[in-house]
Amino acid sequence: MEKNRFRKIDVVILGCILAVALIFRLYKVTAPLSDAYSWRQADTAAVARNFVRNGFTLFEPHYDDLSSIQSGSENPTGLRFVEFPIYNAMFAGLYTLFPFLPVEVYGRLVTIFFSLLIISFIYYLLLKEHSRLSAGMGAIIYSVFPAFVFFSRVVLPETTAIAFSFLSILFLYWWQNQKKVHIAFILFALSTLCFALSILIKPTVIFYGIALLYIFISKYKFNLLKKFDFYLYFFLAALPFILWRLYIDKFPEGIPSSDWLITSVNTFEGQKIIFMRPAFFRWVFYERINLMIFGGYMTAFFVAGIFTRLKKYFIHTLLLGAFAYLFVFQGGNVQHEYYQTVIFPPLAMFAGIGIAIFMKDRKNFLHPVIVYPAIVVLAALSIMFSYYYKVKDFYTYPEDLNQMAKILDTFTKPTDKVITDRLGDTTLLYLADRRGAPMLYKTIEQLKSDGYTYYMTDKKEIIAELKTKKQYPVLFENSQFVLFKI
Repeated sequence: MEKNRFRKIDVVILGCILAVALIFRLYKVTAPLSDAYSWRQADTAAVARNFVRNGFTLFEPHYDDLSSIQSGSENPTGLRFVEFPIYNAMFAGLYTLFPFLPVEVYGRLVTIFFSLLIISFIYYLLLKEHSRLSAGMGAIIYSVFPAFVFFSRVVLPETTAIAFSFLSILFLYWWQNQKKVHIAFILFALSTLCFALSILIKPTVIFYGIALLYIFISKYKFNLLKKFDFYLYFFLAALPFILWRLYIDKFPEGIPSSDWLITSVNTFEGQKIIFMRPAFFRWVFYERINLMIFGGYMTAFFVAGIFTRLKKYFIHTLLLGAFAYLFVFQGGNVQHEYYQTVIFPPLAMFAGIGIAIFMKDRKNFLHPVIVYPAIVVLAALSIMFSYYYKVKDFYTYPEDLNQMAKILDTFTKPTDKVITDRLGDTTLLYLADRRGAPMLYKTIEQLKSDGYTYYMTDKKEIIAELKTKKQYPVLFENSQFVLFKI
């Protein structure tokens, strides 16, 4: 199919798609930060909240967990060294300017904004590399399919990082055929900057560097290895991340353990090796991509899109980068659904191409009167199955957490160090706006000597034991949990 120029009709189509996407993403945008993966979202939001209170110390981010649970080392000041906190600073800055909504809501809004940019990039690249129809279909899938929607409005840095990586791809895409030297220089510089930022925000997007490499190969062919700008690009893009990693190595107490992300998953029986095991393929390709993301039926169009012959393999390199990411971080992708956020754009793009093929190829398929309604029905069923199979539960949040947070806020002071017996989940600490330990990882006496003054638990056996000993006074009690003064 011939390439198309971006025209006024595309502005109208894309504008309508973006409006629908925005409406979908505003669902429960002001809900408490206790929905799916709230512990990870809470850690991200806590860094932003501390920026607001203590200044934008990008090189010394802090969160609410003061324990050794995540890093294995005592972390009394709550250092949080993972990705460079650009995303956190963005929505902290918005809150500082417009303190009308909770800081986490601004985090969701920033994610939503960058997801709309991704939809725009999907539309443009598919338009240029395939057809207007596939561009529309790919953008619509990213806009309305439940898994795409939910993970495009969470307080996590993945979507922002993906947007910057695709922006770097777009700038380099324009650069390769640019004849004017000064414009080519600007595009090259912008692409380098955006890719560097994307890696800093979330290093896992580095796999989209395969698409960037393809653009260099397309431009220089066999002379690639002789071109200085090729080496300069990737050196400059990687340098800030390398310097960041060298810097944070000085603070091991603030670096969560991450070795398991490649090979293992955490289960109730302890860590289990998942690397290249049948369970990995089942969970990632069947449970996640097939059922959760595509709702079953849409998978057929995705597969058809993969095997569609294109004039160039540029779009395929995006998918190659996504698959490379899946196979490198097998443990993380099995353990957590939000890890698949990184692969969403190429999934939507190839599903869009697959739908376009079925709709356009009238020689090999039934009459459009049959094909078009069938595609609509299958898409509707896919959305329904994806939502009710998995995604619907992502939006729910336990009311007891909000009640526990209110009790902590009532009986404790902001400066008190508290223990929330949540098996390492920091959500309650964030909701209560308190710092401390999200788990009883030492004895109560040891934690008391470390400066902890309150202990909240819903573990019946622990409650019964402490009440029997009468060593610690009960400040609040109901049928679900107890707050002890230690």
